[in-house]
Amino acid sequence: MNLRQTLENRIRLRDIRLLCSEAAARPDVAEQLYALTLDPDARVAYNALWVLTHLPAADCRALLHPRRDRLIDCALGETHVGKLRLLLTLLDKLPPERNELRGDYLDFCLERINSTEPYAIRAFCLKQAYAQCRHYPELLAELRLAIDLMERSELPPGLRCARRNLLRRL
Repeated sequence: MNLRQTLENRIRLRDIRLLCSEAAARPDVAEQLYALTLDPDARVAYNALWVLTHLPAADCRALLHPRRDRLIDCALGETHVGKLRLLLTLLDKLPPERNELRGDYLDFCLERINSTEPYAIRAFCLKQAYAQCRHYPELLAELRLAIDLMERSELPPGLRCARRNLLRRL
């Protein structure tokens, strides 16, 4: 099977399940999927990211945790909204440890919490900002300020729920 050719076309959930089972059984397929996330063809890269978001949690962590910094670099420079959402979805599955704080990524997330980005991106940035700040009380205070700036009345239900859940943790 030529994985790139498969990802050039529209893929469906059954295709994703098949690719995930192959990636779980064969590490070389998982490696190819990751490599195709960097493909210059936007559709191929998007579909590869989409498949990776469906990998079982253990397989996803094993494959992507060593590449977490590269995924962050991709997210920081991504202009395609769909690919950014999928990158943030993958990063959400890879919570940072205390020693893995990246200031540029934290700033990126804090900036987008109160931006005009789509709601899903704002919600993921909210979750990612908390995941990075949770070990540092001074950063939690900065996150709290960003959350307080969110307009409660104008938030859609999903973002309002993410905000409320995060406030409970703080």
